[in-house]
Amino acid sequence: MKETVQTAVVGVTGYSGAELARLLLHHPRLKGKPPVFAGRVDAKDVARGGVPLTEIHPHLAGSHGAGELKQEPFSWELLAARGVEVLFLATPHELSREEAPVALKHGIRVIDLSGAWRLTEAANRAVYAFEDEGTEQAAAVQKQAVYGMPELHRAEVAGAQLVANPGCYATSVILALKPLVAAGLVDLSCGIVADAKSGVSGAGKAPTAKTHFMYAADNLSAYGVFGHRHLGELLEQIGLEREAITFTPHLLPIPRGILSTIYVRFKEAQTRAGLCKVYEEFFAGSPMVRFYAKGLPQIQYSVHTNYADIGFELDASGRRAVIVSCLDNLLKGAAGQAVQNLNVMMDWPEAEGLE
Repeated sequence: MKETVQTAVVGVTGYSGAELARLLLHHPRLKGKPPVFAGRVDAKDVARGGVPLTEIHPHLAGSHGAGELKQEPFSWELLAARGVEVLFLATPHELSREEAPVALKHGIRVIDLSGAWRLTEAANRAVYAFEDEGTEQAAAVQKQAVYGMPELHRAEVAGAQLVANPGCYATSVILALKPLVAAGLVDLSCGIVADAKSGVSGAGKAPTAKTHFMYAADNLSAYGVFGHRHLGELLEQIGLEREAITFTPHLLPIPRGILSTIYVRFKEAQTRAGLCKVYEEFFAGSPMVRFYAKGLPQIQYSVHTNYADIGFELDASGRRAVIVSCLDNLLKGAAGQAVQNLNVMMDWPEAEGLE
């Protein structure tokens, strides 16, 4: 176990980057070792050494020395000079495909918040249309990547050089379904339906025609039907064939939060006590999952936390269940899970700095 570590963040300007900065600045293991923030800096700001962090995110003013920090012009020389050991990439997947291999060559461990390295199967990666797909370097880096969901891959994350942070929708659905599918209870021939809804921040900070106020407010819309980028994560991590699940994401007119409603049919009649036992045993030792033995989660209970909240209702026959899974898409669905992965990699308490 290391007492502390020098981190760096590329991509602090986005929503997830802001939450990542806040969490790292307040992390008890990183006192006196604030992250190095690096990225694209306009020529006019180079002369002053970069852009002050509190100009990018004014709400961070007063956060453990944030007022003294800047986003500096990115270079590998900068990271080497500052002794960076762990690099967070809160960047578009195209940039992560470029930078992660270089970081590994420099001996820097990487936690990548993009979708660049999450998928092991080429058929599932096709949705990203990576330009380097099929190259020797991409294949070599992909072999090193560990899917960064501690609840499923804690031991692998601990020793990983490259952690691929899961997608927000994927985290919500995988955590809800994996215990039941792994136990062999779900009748996959009947098909699973995952109806997921996310706040607007899940689409990123760059405004689009479908995320600006006049479109999103007082509206609810489906998108990415049969083709959302997170579908491949569900297939690979839960162990499903594509025909076994229908996953439909929706855009909610709220800033943040995800609620996934998942419909399953069981091979045999189940009891509530039996299903509760399956979940409780699966998530024993997983401090960032809150299982509801009674009642159902709501977005308002999980937003601004790093918890994934999971509950279910069982029908009278015991053959059908509706599972509800909630989380904050910017925290457990992004930055918070990235810090959780840092804790696991450093052999620190998994929930440290997150509760």
